[in-house]
Amino acid sequence: MNLLPILLIILMSIIAFIAMGVDKRKAKQHKHRISEKTLWILALVGGAIGSYLGMIFFRHKTKHLNFRIGFTLLAVGQLTLLFWIYFIRDYQ
Repeated sequence: MNLLPILLIILMSIIAFIAMGVDKRKAKQHKHRISEKTLWILALVGGAIGSYLGMIFFRHKTKHLNFRIGFTLLAVGQLTLLFWIYFIRDYQ
C-alpha cells in the first residue's frame, strides 16, 4: 500500500489548518495577512480538509460563501479520492 497520498493530504492539511489560524490571528491584530490566493492554493494541493477544519475551528472566512462551499467541496473530493485509492481501487 502506497502511503504517499494520505501522508501528503495529512501534511498539507496540517499546514492549511495552521495557516487559517495564523490568518485569523493576524486579522484580529490588523496586521499583514495571508492572501486568499495562498489559502486556496493550500486547499487545492491537498490541504482542503485542514482548510475546512480551520475555517470551522477558528471561525475564519465563514461569511465568505466561496470559501464555505469551495473548501467543503474540496474536502469531500479529497476524502473521496482517498477512499477510492485505499478501498475501491484495490478491488478492481
